[in-house]
Amino acid sequence: MDNIAHLVFDYLISLGLSESLAKYLNMFTLLVVSLLIIYFLYILIRKVLINISDKLAKKSKSNFDDILIKNRVIRNIANIIPIYIFLEAIPIIFSDFDFIENIILKVVKIVFILLILRIIKNLFNSIRDYFRTLERFKDKPIESYIQVLLIFIWTGGTLFIIAIITDISIWKFLTAMGAASAVLILIFKDTILGFVASIQVTINDMVRIGDWITFEKYGADGNVTEINLATVKVQNFDKTITTIPTYALISDSFKNWRGMEMSGGRRIKRALIIKLNSIKYLSEEEVDRLKKVILISDYLTSRQKDIMNFNSEQKINKELLINGRNLTNIGIFRKYVETYIENHSGINKDMMIMTRQLAPTSQGIPIEMYAFSSDKRWKNYEYIMADIFDHLLAAVPYFDLEIFELPSSLN
Repeated sequence: MDNIAHLVFDYLISLGLSESLAKYLNMFTLLVVSLLIIYFLYILIRKVLINISDKLAKKSKSNFDDILIKNRVIRNIANIIPIYIFLEAIPIIFSDFDFIENIILKVVKIVFILLILRIIKNLFNSIRDYFRTLERFKDKPIESYIQVLLIFIWTGGTLFIIAIITDISIWKFLTAMGAASAVLILIFKDTILGFVASIQVTINDMVRIGDWITFEKYGADGNVTEINLATVKVQNFDKTITTIPTYALISDSFKNWRGMEMSGGRRIKRALIIKLNSIKYLSEEEVDRLKKVILISDYLTSRQKDIMNFNSEQKINKELLINGRNLTNIGIFRKYVETYIENHSGINKDMMIMTRQLAPTSQGIPIEMYAFSSDKRWKNYEYIMADIFDHLLAAVPYFDLEIFELPSSLN
């Protein structure tokens, strides 16, 4: 090895050059020759690896190899052997210059470590991209786990680089870092919280990519586009992007609409507020008039017969409508609303359908409709709900009822 290192040096000395000049020319010559050999070796290895990988990618049924090529994993691997050879050649090239040899060795070792880190990063990015092509992993926060692994790997790589620069053993350096662990925990607090949150979100299946969530605290109302270690990105329906800390998903309350999207319908829950002074008992003539409403005609006939039989059996004095059993306009309207909803084409008949009367308020009595639209798409859902309430609002006067309005309530 020493003969190779001083091959040019001995020749220059034989030509009569000074020892000092011969050393510099020897170093320069060996450096240029080494770099030329390494460069041609790099070109050869790169060409061979790329050709082999391209052929394998074309024959392979999986697209993972295509993703590896796209993320430049193969190209970066081609750099390993030339750099390693140069690392081994440094003691020969700079055999007469210990100080320069030490500096160059450190620089090349650092470059070698950075190259390894870059290959690992590109490899993990390839794994992430591959999982995104698989249907069962599309909605999983793979990005979070990859980021955690990369943090540990880059931390380890940084420690090795520091150990190389300072000439301190990696184990001694880790021992010294133990004393600063509290500071590191404080620095990486958000990362640690995000990592724990990502695990809990995945295990409990709280959020998936593509889910529609509503997070009022952060003004988010839209679809989840990305879940990573620190943040969750939500594209709102107005096309703005809201960024939410990942740990907020387990520390705060939010609404996930996935259950609705996976069910057979989307809930409609809205009330009409009826003015109290428009509610009344109905006379037989008024009931007969309402029998013309086809949806409740049979119901009124049957109901009126039952009430008349009861009042007759109990010998109720019907000079006043309040005596005995009677039909009210709000009760008949409530039945009409329920029957109309049950017959509406946009309502899912296999899910709950209910019309209920809520507790009286200072504004009036709410008659609430509770059902599920068969079409869950937002635009169609709003159309179905508007179509139903357009009809019901127009139907209210037929029952001698009035909808509460603030100006009219003051009259």
